[in-house]
Amino acid sequence: MSKKPLEGIKIIDFTHVQAGPACTQMLAWFGADVIKVERPGSGDVTRNQLRDIPEADALYFTMLNSNKRSLTLDTKKPEGKEVLTKLIRESDVLVENFGPGALDRMGFSWENIRELNPKMIVASVKGFSDGHHYDDLKVYENVAQCAGGAASTTGFWDGPPTISAAALGDSNTGMHLAIGILTAIIGRQQTGRGQRVAVSMQDSVLNLCRVKLRDQQRLDRVGYLEEYPQYPHGTFSDVVPRGGNAGGGGQPGWVLKCKGWETDPNAYIYFTIQGHAWAPICRAIGKPEWIEDPNYMTAEARQPHIFDIFNTIEAWLSDKTKFEAVDILRKFDIPCAPVLTMKELANDESLRASGSIVEVDHKVRGKYLTVGSPIKFSDLKPEITGSPLLGEHTEEVLLELGYSAEQVAHMQESRAV
Repeated sequence: MSKKPLEGIKIIDFTHVQAGPACTQMLAWFGADVIKVERPGSGDVTRNQLRDIPEADALYFTMLNSNKRSLTLDTKKPEGKEVLTKLIRESDVLVENFGPGALDRMGFSWENIRELNPKMIVASVKGFSDGHHYDDLKVYENVAQCAGGAASTTGFWDGPPTISAAALGDSNTGMHLAIGILTAIIGRQQTGRGQRVAVSMQDSVLNLCRVKLRDQQRLDRVGYLEEYPQYPHGTFSDVVPRGGNAGGGGQPGWVLKCKGWETDPNAYIYFTIQGHAWAPICRAIGKPEWIEDPNYMTAEARQPHIFDIFNTIEAWLSDKTKFEAVDILRKFDIPCAPVLTMKELANDESLRASGSIVEVDHKVRGKYLTVGSPIKFSDLKPEITGSPLLGEHTEEVLLELGYSAEQVAHMQESRAV
């Protein structure tokens, strides 16, 4: 069996909830030995949040902690501090998302960790970057979306700012942190030294909103944004507006009703009008005369009529399901997609076959679905395993650190682990 790329990398996972665990889970998929350090008796708070099976770890936890080992540890007790000290000496990366100063109060400041292990990489999830005027604020997913610019630019122009269901603040931050950790590991190969890596949730959301920062600068210069629904007949203020379902990349797009929308709230497709696809679009919807019509020939000419165009396409869609419509349109190379529900995605055969959605076993809850690696490799197919029970690997990890069975039993009795 071939070795996984991150085999030999040992990670102390001091994270909880979503951003940090999403990061360390991905690294575990690729072969790292991720030891999730949890509080004895309770563990990660998500083990109990939104439970669907009494006494079983919640899906919130299981879907963010696959492929890890669980070590319970009370770092307030001398024995617990000793275990963590040994673990730091033998590990490559420590990942944490504690509040400011928590590691220092624990007795494991960056300086102390570096003295114990000069090669150690300490990676942190933060709400805001160090020195930011809000760096004392507690940050969650929706807070990050508001602070990072996503909410102000999401939703319809006649409604309030809107939060996305996608975890732009949490899992997205974890993915950025994973990139930072891997970069630091490569850097260590060059220098022999570890370093600190930090990613803030605000910065991660902002990084995904770069096209809106682009639009702000365009708006500042010319006073309007030609690809937004407000142009040419609406008005613009001095900030990037909410654009409804308009395409953020400059290609007009909209969510359009399909057959059955009256009873199915997801009987829609997303339809994008790109310049090179205009002639195929006209042929597909039975409007070939639009191809040479000066009122429709160019993107600039089409913009004043964009909603009339979408209404015509929607009329064409009225007798077609979202799947039938996409099957027709893709033959014309027209950018579109059905609006898929989570139930449809869970049962998608293609996603199952590619490993993007996997079914795994859990010792208490039985089989459950979780996400697999969104990154595909030619020489690696990550195997996704179930999440660990609380403290499931405590004895195993302590024995690896050189403790005897008697010492382990003593620590368990004293509740240090």
